[in-house]
Amino acid sequence: MRQYLNWKTGLVLAALVIVAASLSYTSRLANNLAAQEQKNMQQISEALRTMANVRSDQDKGFDLALNLVKSNSSIPFIWASEDGQILDYKNIDTSGIRDVPSFLKKKMKAYGEERTPILVELTGSNQYVYYGESSLLRQLRYFPYIQLAIILLFLVVVVIAIIAAQRSIQNRVWLGLSKETAHQLGTPLMALEGWVEILREQECNQEAVQEMNKDLARLRLIAERFSKVGSEPQLAVENVVFRLQQMAEYMRRRAPNSVQIRVQSELQDIPVAISGPLFDWVIENLIRNALDAMKGPGRIEIRVMAQEHSVEIDLSDTGKGIPRHQLRKIFQPGFTTKKRGWGLGLSLSRRIIREYHHGSLFVRSSEPGQGTTFRIILKR
Repeated sequence: MRQYLNWKTGLVLAALVIVAASLSYTSRLANNLAAQEQKNMQQISEALRTMANVRSDQDKGFDLALNLVKSNSSIPFIWASEDGQILDYKNIDTSGIRDVPSFLKKKMKAYGEERTPILVELTGSNQYVYYGESSLLRQLRYFPYIQLAIILLFLVVVVIAIIAAQRSIQNRVWLGLSKETAHQLGTPLMALEGWVEILREQECNQEAVQEMNKDLARLRLIAERFSKVGSEPQLAVENVVFRLQQMAEYMRRRAPNSVQIRVQSELQDIPVAISGPLFDWVIENLIRNALDAMKGPGRIEIRVMAQEHSVEIDLSDTGKGIPRHQLRKIFQPGFTTKKRGWGLGLSLSRRIIREYHHGSLFVRSSEPGQGTTFRIILKR
């Protein structure tokens, strides 16, 4: 995991370096081009001054100035008198504009706000040249942001792909582990069932044999749960309140006498499509975690709330609570605060509720020293 994070961090840093270098280089190019366009406009302004001062359009200086003005095919500009009257304009698209004078007035004002107009000194009066940026310069200024957006989009796609690949690998590992566990339990279970049948036929403590048979049934249920992980379970409509009451009664017999386990529901019959063995596994995991969190006297309450389209199940305990910095980690495979265990209980429980029951499982609230509440939401 550490190598994966370092690699991902390195990818992000490399992308940021590329973006920073591109922004710096493009900004330098844009500034150089802006300076060149300003120089060109200075020359055009001088040409306009020459054209206004010469007495005849047959003058050689007039021809040179006119050619210089005509050679500008990219920089938009407006030539205006001192009192703001527009004398001429070039490289400004006015096609489709009904009120061209008003449009040019707005353009001239915008150009004047962006940069200082160039003064054209004439005999007896002054004129001004208002100019903007060429389309090439505008594209060059916007290009780094387009490039940044593309790189960010690429990074998002890469990160999503990496996370999906990692999640797929984890899922295959846990599925394989579950299937192998169910397979390994099968052989000793069959042998134990045979031994129990032999003990039944002999004169021995039949009460002990009966308890052994209950434990065998429990082991068979556990093996069945592991075998169902990874396969599409068959959902059946059941009374979820009755199912929770059965699990609460089962856990009561195995919990310390100092712990109270109660089920509360306004309605006693709430039909929900569930996979009974897998749903029981989730509730058992949550109750066992609650028992481990209390380590002594306490209370576990299961509240069932029927909504119009869903059923909310809150399982609360009076244990030690979960520190805030661990809340995001508790559903990750392998994460555990216990000295024993693999840290798969909550991860598999969320998978069962999300993927098989199309619901959700999350920590509704948790306060250190006061307890934790898990919430399960199922569709009705």
